[in-house]
Amino acid sequence: MSRIGKQPIALPTGVTATVHDGTLTVKGSKGELSEQLHSHVLVDVKDSVLNVTVIDPTNEKDRALWGLTRALAANMVKGVTDGFEKKLEINGVGFKAAVQGKKLVLSLGFSHPVEYEFPDGVTIGVVKNVISISGASKQVVGETAAHIRRYKLPEPYKGKGIPYKGKGIKYIDEQIRRKSGKVVKGAEA
Repeated sequence: MSRIGKQPIALPTGVTATVHDGTLTVKGSKGELSEQLHSHVLVDVKDSVLNVTVIDPTNEKDRALWGLTRALAANMVKGVTDGFEKKLEINGVGFKAAVQGKKLVLSLGFSHPVEYEFPDGVTIGVVKNVISISGASKQVVGETAAHIRRYKLPEPYKGKGIPYKGKGIKYIDEQIRRKSGKVVKGAEA
């Protein structure tokens, strides 16, 4: 039995969940999310409680789908009520970011500014050297943050001090593992 999958999901006030033709749709104050359900997964909504079950709880693949579907449904409920947010920090001399309409413009030491057009359902804000990405879908917010971070990965060799100040874009709570540089040994006589 799936320990995660058996837990019911309480729907807060103002949130509605419906299942129609194998698609779970959750609506709330932050928006509307939908997810296609696997054919072995059953979702039941009664009295503001969402329950997930599977056709055969003894089958290993069905048990995996059970927990996965429950976790996805819980993320959808949390997303339409509170939303999700990721924060990125930019470090580097002359590195900066600005939002221009539907684009994030990054100056990262390249010969040209990097323009990233972010997807619908995501809002991006920039305060000093911190980029905050928020939205209802946990997957879209995470993918957007990962895509922006890939433009200039954090540099693990030259960062000095306990608060990491190396060049690059990193998650605000990320710990960068420092690497030692090359060691040159003197010639033995």
